Amino acid sequence: VQLQASGGGLVQAGGSLRLSCAASGRTFSRYGMGWFRQAPGKEREFVAAISWRGGRTDYADSVKGRFTISRDNAKNTVYLQMNSLKPEDTAVYYCAGKSGSYLRPPYDYWGQGTLVTVSS
Repeated sequence: VQLQASGGGLVQAGGSLRLSCAASGRTFSRYGMGWFRQAPGKEREFVAAISWRGGRTDYADSVKGRFTISRDNAKNTVYLQMNSLKPEDTAVYYCAGKSGSYLRPPYDYWGQGTLVTVSS
């Protein structure tokens, strides 16, 4: 499966953005999907994930209550709605896919990143 993330940009603290990740391939609906991010000088970290049917989600503590992951299997797309953004959310965000039911890493497929910059 090939993944392409979009929707990044510059936003003020407290604002919102919605990231999208479009997937190619007929088996998208069978994959768990996740979002990760990498801030300058830091390692890539898990942000959120959703099961293949969308019935289960998982979030990093740092984004719980602010970010929401969802998916539309008919459109082969996964979303990350980000609200109440903080400067520390500034990072390159990556979408990823995996087989199996466990939502945490490791992931098998990765898209290119989209940059999110939150100004204070």
